[in-house]
Amino acid sequence: MKKHLVLSVLGSDRTGIVRELSKSILDAGCNVEDSRMTVLGGEFALIMLVSGSWNAVAKLESLLPKLEQKLTLTITGKATEARQPGTNMVPYVVDVVSMDHPGIVHDTAEFFAGRNINIEEMSTWAYPAAHTGTPMFTLNMTVSIPASQPIGQLRQDFTAFCDELNLDATIEPSRH
Repeated sequence: MKKHLVLSVLGSDRTGIVRELSKSILDAGCNVEDSRMTVLGGEFALIMLVSGSWNAVAKLESLLPKLEQKLTLTITGKATEARQPGTNMVPYVVDVVSMDHPGIVHDTAEFFAGRNINIEEMSTWAYPAAHTGTPMFTLNMTVSIPASQPIGQLRQDFTAFCDELNLDATIEPSRH
């Protein structure tokens, strides 16, 4: 029976962290099923779903304190179950671009949560606009929309929401 462990890893960025982590996971007899990694400021951040036999996952869990010390990282492990796909849910991709200002993530999350739409994945980044240097903000998310939700009405509501907050945005069916 396959067991699952979510690992959260934080620490100062440097070359070789992924190599060292993935070798320890492999050596314990586990497999990386899903992961997201980024560098935020000067910090390395990784979250991953690891799987293996009960013994392999237990071995990896027991190695975490030594691995944390060896790599000078903060590593947290949490047992989890395989995710069950939502029934009658349709994945959509939402892209938002705007001049940067506080509240974009919260307001967008509030819009979808208020309609019982779950955010499955989200990435954001701030950057200076080409030529002008104006602070810009981009948000990309994948949401699960109940199949019973009238998409035409949702698009109208989302467009009105974006117009009110001066956000340039799209909502389209996910291609994967």
